[in-house]
Amino acid sequence: MDKRILLPTDFSKTARNAIRYALDLYADRKCSFHFLNVYQVDSYAITGSTYRPEEGQRSYEIEKRKSEERLEQLMKDLRPYSNIDKHTFHSITTYNSLLEAAKEVIAQKDIDIVVMGTKGITGSRTAIFGTNAINLMENVTECPVLAIPENATFGDPKEIVFPTDYKIPFKRRELKYLVNIAKKYGAYIRVLHIKRSKYPKPPQQRNQGLLKDLFKDVGHSFHELEGISVHTGINAFIDSRGSDMVAFINQKRGFFTKILSRSLAKELGCYSKVPVLVLKNRI
Repeated sequence: MDKRILLPTDFSKTARNAIRYALDLYADRKCSFHFLNVYQVDSYAITGSTYRPEEGQRSYEIEKRKSEERLEQLMKDLRPYSNIDKHTFHSITTYNSLLEAAKEVIAQKDIDIVVMGTKGITGSRTAIFGTNAINLMENVTECPVLAIPENATFGDPKEIVFPTDYKIPFKRRELKYLVNIAKKYGAYIRVLHIKRSKYPKPPQQRNQGLLKDLFKDVGHSFHELEGISVHTGINAFIDSRGSDMVAFINQKRGFFTKILSRSLAKELGCYSKVPVLVLKNRI
């Protein structure tokens, strides 16, 4: 069955790099790639404005045509980097917010994963993750989101770090994508726990047992750090090992807003180097 991949783009270098990463990640897989660009009409892009221009209006049609033309050119430019026999390209342009547009496409096209860059043309240069990236990582609950740093280059992922506090029971379906990536590339999953107490509580012990069972078909190991903050611990672990990817389960609303806030940018240097896979906790 085809893999259906959503590729949001603002035509920035960062967005293009994320698309190149996705094409390489699925180089030998039959995939349909859906390129998405959202646009706004400058004269109506007013904070708090509820007016929505309609098709047929001159300003609307100008921006729509500009978006369509740039998407066509982008797909033409990237076609040489794709697997002609297995990859199909599709363009989607819409007047909308990125989150709303992404959710609509995910539902309509039954998207399997969203792959996006972590900085764009309008992104703050002082923040590792821009507003759009965090918004999708937080609020897209239908499928995983893979965030690609602007300077990341593709290489077969051989080690994926999976930080957890073991507080929430794991489900096979939410870890399916992580396990599939590990199987495809022969990657080891390094489960990382930053200890907050000397002895784990019974639910944490049970959840660790669940994880051992869920990862039984892939290489994995369990690691613990203590006396260090979660952010610093994850950063140090990834940096010291040269890990290729980090995977989180988005356990609650605000999770990424908290750990990827601007004030933590210096602490989270590792996230500017390795892709971040966001898995969904569907209760």
